[in-house]
Amino acid sequence: MSALSESILSVFGPEGAGNAQHVRRLIRAGCWHSHTSGLASDHVQGNVVILPEALANDFLRYCQRNPKPCPLLAVSEPGQPLLPGLGADIDIRTDLPRYRVWRDGEVVNEPTDIMSLWRADLVTFVLGCSFSFEQALLEAGLPLRHIEQGRNIAMYRTNIQTEAAGIFHGPMVVSMRPMKAAAAIRAVQVTSRFPSVHGAPVHLGDPSLIGIMRLEAPDYGDAVAVMADEIPVFWACGVTPQAALVQARPEFCITHAPGAMLITDLLNRQLAAF
Repeated sequence: MSALSESILSVFGPEGAGNAQHVRRLIRAGCWHSHTSGLASDHVQGNVVILPEALANDFLRYCQRNPKPCPLLAVSEPGQPLLPGLGADIDIRTDLPRYRVWRDGEVVNEPTDIMSLWRADLVTFVLGCSFSFEQALLEAGLPLRHIEQGRNIAMYRTNIQTEAAGIFHGPMVVSMRPMKAAAAIRAVQVTSRFPSVHGAPVHLGDPSLIGIMRLEAPDYGDAVAVMADEIPVFWACGVTPQAALVQARPEFCITHAPGAMLITDLLNRQLAAF
């Protein structure tokens, strides 16, 4: 058992790590500040972007134009911290393990709640996350090394440009999972069923073709080794908006810290398209 698995067990208990509401309660209480891969694995997890209302329409169009990296699960009303469509008790101000506060395109803080920062003009966007299709991959017998090793997923900025909307533009971010060739083919089949959480991979094989020069140095998350008989498989990633925020440089916004997702009450199987 990895050190992270032991930590999960000590915080959530033998059964509690699978219960979305229990996990959120302990996150809300300040008991967990790490990534959420492997927690409540039956449940949909979401990337979070919180913006002033003046920027919300541009960001909504950005998501609509780039559904692969930015699949929308929910959008709040201005100033409304609750997301009843994703979970009756969810409060976006407290229910992520860690947030990122941005000012003028730079991260200035990573708090564990944003109660003191909440404003009446803030709009919350929740985007699908690849953690949600990982359950389907595991059920298909496809091992995932970052979960085995208790690590966050490796994420990289690419040379694939997203379609701009207003001030929002920038490179697509991808997550990477190493697989043997036969497993990669099966992974394409499995994840194609989940378009609302990024769907099929955007690239397999040579990372330099999409602008990634060093797999051992991800831009976000933790590095995992690619063995000699494996290929890297890349999926569009919901951290893409954070790359767009660096370009757009809004005066103020809030996101999740990479890997520290919102755990919802939705079940992953509910998102399967077929």
